[in-house]
Order: sequence, then structure tokens, then C-alpha cells
Amino acid sequence: MLKLFKTILKAGEVTTKYPFKPMEVCQDFRGKPEYDADQCIACAACTRACPANALIMETDAANGKRRWELSLARCIFCGRCEEVCPTRAIRLSEDFELAVTNKKDLYQDATFLLTSCLTCSRPFAPTKTIDYAMALLKEAGLTEEEGASRRQQLETCPECRRKQNMIDSGNIFASKYFPEKTEQGEINERN
Repeated sequence: MLKLFKTILKAGEVTTKYPFKPMEVCQDFRGKPEYDADQCIACAACTRACPANALIMETDAANGKRRWELSLARCIFCGRCEEVCPTRAIRLSEDFELAVTNKKDLYQDATFLLTSCLTCSRPFAPTKTIDYAMALLKEAGLTEEEGASRRQQLETCPECRRKQNMIDSGNIFASKYFPEKTEQGEINERN
């Protein structure tokens, strides 16, 4: 029995005094996701990467807004959102104390404005995403003249851009590959 007490004294304290003393976690610990809405560009990369569907993004085209939401109750703390975020707007902290008394405290959300298409005036992309793309292009060496045309291109929805490209005869060579009919019904091959 005396030998057992000696071993216990040598070992010292093996448990922590948590919650009276703060719990130290390792540097690679994956805890509560922290979200910075100012840094976010609403690209939805995190929502596509989340395996637990803890992140959702809803677009309200009628009001021209996009809403981002994180549900801590569904989060499995895998870190995929942090890996794919291009602006580091979301990262996993060392916070593990997630008990709440109100269920609404388990949700974080943010709202972003959408840019309207220059042609059809329909909201289609977050303004912050377009600004981020323009900043990257300027950093890559885009001139002011090129920047204005690129901005106009980025502020046009994909459908209108596709229609504009179809109308531009310089982009279409379909008539080159299809035979042309004459008034008599004969087919002339184009070379």
C-alpha cells in the first residue's frame, strides 16, 4: 500500500481543474469556426465544401441579396471551409465551449448585396466578389483602360454575356461549316 502512495506522489496531478482553470489545447486543435463577414466575398466555396451542410447560402434575387449562414449544431469541425476560403474569412479557432442556453446562438449569418446585370438589370453576383476579382486583375498588371472593359464584362450576367457573344459575328463561324441553300433549292458548299 505504501508503494502505491509513493507512485501516486511521483506522478503528480493527472487531471486538470477545468472549468476552474483554463483548458490548454494544442495548436492544431479544430474548434468553433470564426467568421469575418467583412473579409468574406460570398463566393460560396465554403458552402460547397462543407460535408455536413452546416454552411448554407441563399440568394434572394427579388431583393438583390445573398444570405450566408453557419449552423454550429451541424458543424463537424473538419476544417474544409477554412481550406477552401480564398480570403481567409472563416477559420477554426481554439474555442471548444459551445454550450448555449438559446438555440439562436448556434447560428451565425451575414447578408451581401448582389450586383445587377448591366444589360438585363437582374441581380446575379455579389458585389464583393466582383470587386475582389477586379483587385486581383489590377494586382496582375491590368491597365485602367482594360480595367473598365473587364469591369463591364464582370458586371454582365453569364446569360447576357453568352447572348452578346452569339450576336457578335466575329465570334461565330457556324456558317462556315453549314452548306448554303440558293433560291432554286441547290446547296452550295463553302470553302
